[in-house]
Amino acid sequence: VQLQACGGGSVQPGGSLRLSCAASGFTSNQYTIAWFRQAPGKEREWVSSRRSGDGRTYWADSVKGRFADSRDNAKKMAYLQMNSLQPEDTAVYYCAAGLRPILSALHLMGSYSYWGHGTLVTVSS
Repeated sequence: VQLQACGGGSVQPGGSLRLSCAASGFTSNQYTIAWFRQAPGKEREWVSSRRSGDGRTYWADSVKGRFADSRDNAKKMAYLQMNSLQPEDTAVYYCAAGLRPILSALHLMGSYSYWGHGTLVTVSS
């Protein structure tokens, strides 16, 4: 079982990046895919979760309206499109997979069994 996030890099404020998450070794379309991030010196925080059942995505308030996600089950890929990036978005971003976490637990790290190595996003002028 493996998740691999990539696509990070450096961007100026207001810019965009798209992160990718590749899943292998499990039936990923049965899993909720989440994105978390960890800024320097801070705890890891939840960014979004796309549920496997209804395909609905839930967002942290800090990124709502600026980030978007998509998923290609056939390719076992998930994507996080990040727009209007700000310095406070600087963090290591992780994708994670969990088997049908309940709605109230989508934001909890413990709801996800599989984690990828992170990819660094740096937003600075």
